Amino acid sequence: MNTTGFDALNRFIEDAAAEESSPALADALAHAEEFALPTPDAATGALLTTLVASATGHSSAEDGATRDKAQAIAITPASSVVGLHLLAGLPESGIVTCIDPEAEHHNHAKQTFREAGYPPSRVRFLPSRPLDVMGRLANDAYQLIYVDSDIVDYPALVSAAWPLLSKRGTVVLAGSLLDGTVADESRKDRATDAAREADAAVAKLDDAHVTRLPLGSGLTLVTKL
Repeated sequence: MNTTGFDALNRFIEDAAAEESSPALADALAHAEEFALPTPDAATGALLTTLVASATGHSSAEDGATRDKAQAIAITPASSVVGLHLLAGLPESGIVTCIDPEAEHHNHAKQTFREAGYPPSRVRFLPSRPLDVMGRLANDAYQLIYVDSDIVDYPALVSAAWPLLSKRGTVVLAGSLLDGTVADESRKDRATDAAREADAAVAKLDDAHVTRLPLGSGLTLVTKL
């Protein structure tokens, strides 16, 4: 597919998503734009909903995870946007844990979820640096972990997230490929080195399936087999 066709396809997806968008999601996107927060594009948002729905739909008591215990984590300042996509795919009892140090964004997300009809019991907020609290979360308990944070933290975040993931769950690393600059051997800056280190780390994980997609500035999906 040429660049023109790819751009046309993206516009079609974005236009379709805009027509289907809820007032709560529109408000969440407006808040993110006001504060220049990174948000998933329409295709990525739909993918998040599908991934978490698929993972929780296949959970079983044998795996130690049931639909009643379905959980996801959103590590991003744009928790209202990402949270809505995740909640749309979770069963009615599923819970999203939002992790970000900025309380202001959490407060907006609480209001957004309430307006979207989700009760407070469906979401918990941890206003802390992700690496400060992830070690306190339960292992093998989460079906999807979405990460959109400082790229230099990605290698450590991969290591912290992997034990938390249940079987057939997925870690989603947003912006992980830096618009393809990870493949530019002339790039030696700190961010690119961190992105390469994170990519190497996921490739070495046992019982993992890694998928890299040209969504946003590069999306990496790491699924626990």
